[in-house]
Amino acid sequence: MQTNLPLLRVERLQGAHFGPVSLTLCAGECVAVQGPSGAGKTLLLRALADMDPARGGVWLAGMPRYEVPAPDWRRQVALLPAESHWWTDTVREHFTAAPREDLGALGFDNDVLNWPVSRLSSGERQRLAIVRLLAIKPRVLLLDEPTANLDADNARRAEVLIKTYVDRNQSAALWVTHDKRQSLRIARRVIGLANGCVIREFAA
Repeated sequence: MQTNLPLLRVERLQGAHFGPVSLTLCAGECVAVQGPSGAGKTLLLRALADMDPARGGVWLAGMPRYEVPAPDWRRQVALLPAESHWWTDTVREHFTAAPREDLGALGFDNDVLNWPVSRLSSGERQRLAIVRLLAIKPRVLLLDEPTANLDADNARRAEVLIKTYVDRNQSAALWVTHDKRQSLRIARRVIGLANGCVIREFAA
């Protein structure tokens, strides 16, 4: 259930190659972001996650970002990049707890935690990266084309899992996608970017 609680507020956020951008995300809301390549979509997500320098204001549930240590902010406003990163040899080493329900929702059994990362296909890595992101319980999900490497069935599974998480936890998601049909499935609002700026916003 969506509420009117302003969870994330962004005012005139501007980096070297995007902005200024202003937007608001409410608890329980998923907003799609569209735009051509080079429009600034990834740069916007990275700036929101405090991974790249940017001017402007960002608040999480009324708390200004500058009052939150960067590692804590990145756990609460968490970025899933278009290409997931893996830094140790086995899948299990990337999880602090085994999220069995979420693994099952994306078509895995628990044995996948024992797999070497080198065994994973690009699609398997992306599905597991989604599970890994949700396992840290972020309040805001910044999703950079999270299903781009997935077939249609697995993309739908990921959509359902993410939307269920957002609704159940009253978190919010900013979801970059080039798929207009996906926007209609996942979001109630769509933000269009071009040349680093919001050029339109409309109901999905």
